[in-house]
This record gives sequence, structure tokens and C-alpha cells, in this order.
Amino acid sequence: MSWEPEIEEVRRREALARQMGGEANVQRQHDNGRLTVRERIDAFLDPGSFHEIGALAGRAEYDAAGVMTSFTPSNFVMGTGRIDGRRIVVGGDDFTVRGGAADATVGNKMGFSERLALDMRMPLVRLVDGTGGGGSVKTLEMIGRTYVPANPAWDSVMKLLGVVPVAAACLGPVAGLGAVRVATSHFSVMVKGTSQLFIAGPPVVERGIGHKVGKEELGGSQIHAYESGAVDNEVESEAEAFETIRKFLSYMPSNVWQLPARGAAQDSPDRREEGLISAIPRDRRRTYDVRRILDMVFDQGSIFEIGPGYGRPLVTGLARLNGYPVGVMANDPREGGGAVDADAAEKMIRIVDLCDTFHLPVVNFVDNPGFLIGPEAERAGTVRVGARALAAVYQATVPWVSIILRRVYGVAGAGHGNAQGLNLRYAWPSGDWGSLPIEGGVQAAYKREIEGSADPAARRKEIEDHLQQFRSPLRTAEAFGIEEIIDPRDTRPLLCEWVESAYELLVSDIGPKGRSCRP
Repeated sequence: MSWEPEIEEVRRREALARQMGGEANVQRQHDNGRLTVRERIDAFLDPGSFHEIGALAGRAEYDAAGVMTSFTPSNFVMGTGRIDGRRIVVGGDDFTVRGGAADATVGNKMGFSERLALDMRMPLVRLVDGTGGGGSVKTLEMIGRTYVPANPAWDSVMKLLGVVPVAAACLGPVAGLGAVRVATSHFSVMVKGTSQLFIAGPPVVERGIGHKVGKEELGGSQIHAYESGAVDNEVESEAEAFETIRKFLSYMPSNVWQLPARGAAQDSPDRREEGLISAIPRDRRRTYDVRRILDMVFDQGSIFEIGPGYGRPLVTGLARLNGYPVGVMANDPREGGGAVDADAAEKMIRIVDLCDTFHLPVVNFVDNPGFLIGPEAERAGTVRVGARALAAVYQATVPWVSIILRRVYGVAGAGHGNAQGLNLRYAWPSGDWGSLPIEGGVQAAYKREIEGSADPAARRKEIEDHLQQFRSPLRTAEAFGIEEIIDPRDTRPLLCEWVESAYELLVSDIGPKGRSCRP
């Protein structure tokens, strides 16, 4: 009277599911330099922590006696597991079964994984390889008709962005809905050389627009991590992809009803770096390495940069202060003088939204000469994207502190924080600010006088020299136009004191925002 035979049948089917698309297809996956979805999940999660859901989903064939003669598993593997002991939801495409296309899915397991993460308030990680539930024309032959497209479970996809961290890895040739799901995340990675991402792959592009193009040329990591910004970080291997996502999640709470966890404080909060006193050159025309400054201020080894290849005038990422996770922004004067172009503005929106959604205080290191100017900047829509970036800053309600390293000019400079909110500002003695730099502003304000003089160049220099006396940040401090001018070596101690208060304030502000995080 035991149910043992049925349990044995369950185990047999689970064993068949673990064979995926068969030995030949698994070997082809390995020959292409890629792991199978099950190997990926095992490599990504804490050992032995994966609990699979839906392993029995698939397509079976039966003989006349009702005995199963073959079984093809669904090409999406999902379940729960642990990352550093914390439970998450993970789901991945099985490229060995019909290349991850829609006609090999059963029961929308991907949508279930997203709803599970949403309802259980657990982080979601997508391991995308193929169309990620997207279409295949073979579906038409199988069902005998066409259909009006719909994006399954898209309401859950958007809700997720406002309540739990979502990370995605592009791990193969990813097209259509799979590509969109990679982009619809808080953090994403691509593997150099073995992953590509595109709206439609090379065969569709060639047939649609007559352009024959290879996968790498169409959507390799060089394009999306450095030019389009569709993914955040490029990595060298799948192992690095998994480690990078694990590190990203270490700064995140499990959901918006929690605060980010404080890590072990292994770096003295009172550390004062002598290198900071000379980090900013006296010559305003010289640049410097802002990442070196960040390394000296934050907990040693804690900086996690997001999108280093895209929007390069702005450095963004996560770091720790005395163990507490924070968001980081910093202008990079070595890239276009640090002027905010359209890409940098888009990058700013993403980091501000991420921090505001998941209660990460923001530290902004400011050396901002303004929005990028010139014909190319205008054609790129810098003013529109820049306005959206300013809106993100002013909508944010997390504690915010600005460290003014050097320049703060124009509308973009004014967006270093919310002037109507509690935006703490500490300026270094190298601070230099105004509506316009003196060097360019003189030509505009005194144009008629300069052009009417006997020696225009000499007259322009004379006016510039006269105005230099008003440039000192100490004059601004006299009028309480800047709250404090500090010794740069005091930056870390001050921030470590600030972050303690910031987290005390955040306790009363946890929960979802009135809007979802923008993808």
C-alpha cells in the first residue's frame, strides 16, 4: 500500500530533467565556452543550497499503455538558494533545449520565478542564455496559428524593480525578451567573447534590413558595456560574472522593508590619509585620479564600481563607510573634464534610483564643470537626459552628502544634491564654483568691452585677473554660502560619523517608494 512506486517515478523524471537537452547539446554548450544552466546555478549559489521548483515540467510522450517513452524538460530551471546564507530566487535558461526559445517552455516558469521573488520579498537573479522566453517561428507550426504578442508577467517584472534587488547575467547570445529582461534589472553583466545581447539576432537583421553582421559586431559586450549602457559591467568569465553579482548583492538589503546590512568594520573610521591634502592640483587646468581619492576615503577594498566603461565622466558604484553600505558618485576630470554628457546623466539616474529605492545613503564627490556643451552634446539630447537626472536627485529622499572637491558650475553643478533638502556639503579648499567659470564667463559678460578695446586679449586677461580675487571659497564661507571648508584629510572621519546618523534616520523611512525604480 506504499506510494514508493510513485516516488520512484518522480525521481526518475527528475533524473531525466537533469539530462537537459541531451549529451550532444550539453557538449555543444561546453564547446562554445559556456556552462549549462545547472552548472551555473551550482557555481553561483552556496554549495548544496539550491531547491528546485518545477523540475517535472516538460513535454512527455507515452505509448498505448500510458507508459512514458520520452521526456524533454522545460528549458527554464528555477528555484531558491542561498548567497552567503541569504535566500534568493534564481532562474536560468537552458540553451541545450531549443536554445531557450518560447516553444520549449512549459507553464511560464520564468514568470513564476518573478512572482515568487515578488511575493516572498527575496532578491532575484536571472541567468539569461537565449531568447529568455522570447519567440520562435517554430511555435507557429506547433500550435497551427499565429498570435498577438504579449509580455508574460510584465506587471511583476516592473513591480520587482521597486521592492527587491534584481540582477541579471547575459551568458550567451541573448535576443528579444531575454535581452529586455537583462536590461530590466538593477545590475547586469556580460561575459566578454561568449555573450551577446541584441533586440534581434544576425539572421533576423540580415533578413529585415539586408545587413549581414556577426554576433559580436551586433551586440558584443564591448558595445553594451562601453557604448550603449544596456549592461553595467563586462567580465572575463562566467565565474567572474557570478562573483560580481554576489558582491553586488552584498551591498543590498533583501527587500525595501529592510536596511542594507552593515559589514564587518575592519578599517579605522578615524583614518586620515596624508595623500588627500595634495590630491587636487593647484593648477585648475590639470586633472587627477578621482578613484585614488575614493580609495583613500572609503573602507579599504570596499569600492564596487558599476558601469565603469559607460558614461565615463561620472564614476558610480557602491562602497562602505565603517562597514555601512553607501552609494557613490564622483566626477572624473580625466574624461571630458568631468562634464556631464547624456550617457553620464543616464548613469546618474540609475545609481540615484538604486540608492533611493534600497535605502543607501549617497556620497557625491563633486568636480562638475556643468553639462557637456557643443553640437554633439545637443544632438545627444543632453539637456533632456540631464533634466531627468536632476529630477532623480530631487526625488531622492535618502540621506545625502556632497564633498566638493573643485568645480561646481551651472545647472548640472547645482544638481550635486537637493538644495531644498537636507544636503550636507563639505568643501575642500580647492573649491571653485559659480554660474559660469570666470575664464569663459568674462568673454560672454564683457564681450562688447573686450572687442572695443585696442588689445582685446590684454583687456580680457585684465578683467579675468581682477575677478580672481572674488573666486576664493573663503569669501563664499563668509556669506554662509558653503557650510564648511574642511581639511581633505578629515573627509573619512566626517563621513564615518555622518553615516551612523544617516542609518538612524533611515530606520523610519524603510518600505517601498511611491514609484518603481526606472529600468
